[in-house]
Amino acid sequence: METAVFGAGCFWCVEAVFQNLKGVSSVLPGYAGGHKDNPTYEEVSSGDTGHAEVAKIEFDPAVIKFTDLLNVLFATHDPTTMNRQGNDVGDQYRSVVFYLSPEQKQQTEEFIKTAQKEFDSPIVTQVVPLDKFYPAENYHQNYYLNNPDNPYCQLVIDPKLTKFRKKFANLIK
Repeated sequence: METAVFGAGCFWCVEAVFQNLKGVSSVLPGYAGGHKDNPTYEEVSSGDTGHAEVAKIEFDPAVIKFTDLLNVLFATHDPTTMNRQGNDVGDQYRSVVFYLSPEQKQQTEEFIKTAQKEFDSPIVTQVVPLDKFYPAENYHQNYYLNNPDNPYCQLVIDPKLTKFRKKFANLIK
């Protein structure tokens, strides 16, 4: 198994998308990239800790490649908006790939160079090494699966999943 850590706005959205992929064994929402140990959701939401909301994705590279995960990531959020995804605003919602190896760094940088041709605006996704990952509180885990009637889930995540399922039918469990 390998691990990928991505930030692409609200971690509920990222978790909901990546849980649907073949070869992904677990997706854990959490926080990375900040300066405070063991931050809480409230602290991260304040914008004072420097953390991004992220998802830690455990995957089998024999079933799904890291570049496939990047393809899904860049198709399911806007990598050209700085510190914002939809109504979620702040550096905790930044577009970021926290790499865990030189290979992930290289693959991400190459992917971004190629993907830039598909976007009119510059890609602002950060590519930085993962220092520490802090799991989010239990109530954030499996949020979409446990709260499908929540208005955020219905208005934001449902349309994102519909678009994702159409585009990536070959990668869905």
